[in-house]
Amino acid sequence: MNAMAVVACGMMTGVGLDAPSSCAAIRCAIDGFEETRYMDRGGEWIIGCQVPLDPPLRGRAKLIEFAASVIAECLPALGSVSPTEVPLILCVAEPTRPGRIGGQDRSLLTDVEQRLGVRFESRSDVLAAGRVGGVQAIRQAAVFLTQGAPYCLVVGVDTFLMAATLAHYEDRLRLLTSLNSNGFIPGEAGAAVLLGPAARSGSAELVCLGIGFGREPAAVESEEPLRGDGLAMALRAALADADCGYDAVDYRLTDNNGEQYGFKEAYLGIARTMKEVKPEFDIWHPADCIGEVGAAIVPGVLAVARAAAIKDYAPGPGVMCHFANDDGERAAMVVRYQISGAS
Repeated sequence: MNAMAVVACGMMTGVGLDAPSSCAAIRCAIDGFEETRYMDRGGEWIIGCQVPLDPPLRGRAKLIEFAASVIAECLPALGSVSPTEVPLILCVAEPTRPGRIGGQDRSLLTDVEQRLGVRFESRSDVLAAGRVGGVQAIRQAAVFLTQGAPYCLVVGVDTFLMAATLAHYEDRLRLLTSLNSNGFIPGEAGAAVLLGPAARSGSAELVCLGIGFGREPAAVESEEPLRGDGLAMALRAALADADCGYDAVDYRLTDNNGEQYGFKEAYLGIARTMKEVKPEFDIWHPADCIGEVGAAIVPGVLAVARAAAIKDYAPGPGVMCHFANDDGERAAMVVRYQISGAS
């Protein structure tokens, strides 16, 4: 994959309505967890992380607002480039998600364009692939940039704060409730990254160096023993694509949401791929502050990595990011904050 630079970011989360405020809250471990209007089977209110919209919105209108807001945050970075020259890939929840909001097809992108009053390049599309979809979108963005696009926008919007969604995950004992401690806190968010060719002007920038994919046969609801094979495959592929080893990455940013399964898999994936022990290899998981945000996590993670590098509080310039879908799809990505043209 040709290296791409993260030119600008946008975020709308339960802890901030833009990227700077969201990243600052995540840095300080400030969460947006509060009681929702949904009750669990123990008679207690379910804790969630809701974006404080004014006025409040529901359903599809909420997703449109998320997308429009985070895209608008990125648009000034285009400069003199028209949005009509920029492909947009809008990542949304996978079609199999219980309680998924309807209308998450190409018409959603059209409505976002109408909300913003702009048009994007004709190859723009909606990608319904959940958490891993953001990395798939970045792979497609690399193709667009190679074909001559000046920039590409990767946007993710999602919400788990739907009655049918919460009921499903509570039934499967995957939701954090008064009766289950091994579960995730549901959230919602929008996030966007504007990607452009790397080595732009000799300045420091966050560069996507390599991506990889895998499939885990022992998915989160499987009864098979977890070995971390799928994540290990994705990690190896990302490192090979970036032409580097673990000596080039300093910490991890993941979609781990509080379920024990994700942390066990992260440990196994690293144990199966790391040849030499690193003295420190921190793992960051923004879901600790914003909850489970599904398809919004990949651009959100890139925004966190970029802010940590620019403000110099990251453990180092290299980051290994990895993500997992419930059906076993796995993705990994190597990013690094570096001077343009440096390695």
